[in-house]
Amino acid sequence: MAAHDRLAVVLVATRNPLNIGAAARAMGNFGFAELRVVAPYDAGFREARSAVGASELLENAAEFSSVAEAVGDCSLVVGTTAVGTRELLHPLKRLEEGGALIREGLETGRAALLFGSEKRGLSNDDLSHCHWLLRIPTLDSHRSMNLGQAVAVCLYELARLAEAASCSGGPPMAEAEELERLTQALFAAQRASGYTKRGAEESSLEKTRRLVRRMTLNSEDAQTWTGILARINLRLKGTNR
Repeated sequence: MAAHDRLAVVLVATRNPLNIGAAARAMGNFGFAELRVVAPYDAGFREARSAVGASELLENAAEFSSVAEAVGDCSLVVGTTAVGTRELLHPLKRLEEGGALIREGLETGRAALLFGSEKRGLSNDDLSHCHWLLRIPTLDSHRSMNLGQAVAVCLYELARLAEAASCSGGPPMAEAEELERLTQALFAAQRASGYTKRGAEESSLEKTRRLVRRMTLNSEDAQTWTGILARINLRLKGTNR
């Protein structure tokens, strides 16, 4: 099961069925399919017109009478809050940090992301089921977000992190020996071309070494650049004879 499939978006006591539809649409946008609804005010939420392109997801939403039932199979439960003036008894994390922690949790089990009603958010009883809380960093003067927008922002962050992780694959990073070979090849080209001044070889080599390491090359790229510079150095030796 893919990590995306292990996340349940849980909407608690949602008052407006259009917001449930908007949340379903956001889930479809970012590839999440597990929607759970707890005690919605309007039983007709499955017909919400706002679920553009996500009508099947909305139709398959699981309905529960309590938060306890909705998160029973989840090993990580995270509640969302705008904070405001309420006293919180849970650790509170910003979306950037919390998103990364949720992604980690999805690698080993199911996670639930809870959103409360539009009017009051999650109750203290709802929050008691959570391991920690998540907040979207909005302005203090406009803390509260529309439910559908809040779901979209949170899921975008999770999808972004997943894409970043998938893009991090590929050749391993260059090892110190590979970087040193590249450093020596680049330094040799500097000397042969007259770029490095006489008497400044030691400091120039140190600068070159730091430059190469700032490039954060993978192993394949380091070997390619070393090969290119080796050819250049051969040509330079020939022209300097």
